Amino acid sequence: MIRGGCLCGGVRYEISGDLSEMCYCHCQMCRRAHGTPFSNYVALNPRDRRYTRGEELIARYQSSAEAVRTFCSRCGSKLEFQTTKTPDEIWIVSGTFDDDPGIRSTSHIYVASKAPWFEITDDLKQYPEESD
Repeated sequence: MIRGGCLCGGVRYEISGDLSEMCYCHCQMCRRAHGTPFSNYVALNPRDRRYTRGEELIARYQSSAEAVRTFCSRCGSKLEFQTTKTPDEIWIVSGTFDDDPGIRSTSHIYVASKAPWFEITDDLKQYPEESD
């Protein structure tokens, strides 16, 4: 079981299933949404995430024709990303976890649009756009 939530504690969730992937995203939308040079997400089946508190506080933002991002309407914490390309998969912001997810990032995606002042210094795979 992995628990997590937003900054103010209004939104809380539990993950009971397997996490399929963790990656760093360098796309411009993630950078702007998080105010950081990249974001870090973990993929899972949406049926494996259960809100235990504050689901009514979750706001949704359609950031592109294919993608919706969620955040806490009270404190602004980013929570999830979902795309119509993979409806049976959500990407949860790993910074919202209370517990160790047991997996680590395996790649950097959208490096073609990374912040020009940020240097990737690890040996993880890098993809110009999405991973394969």
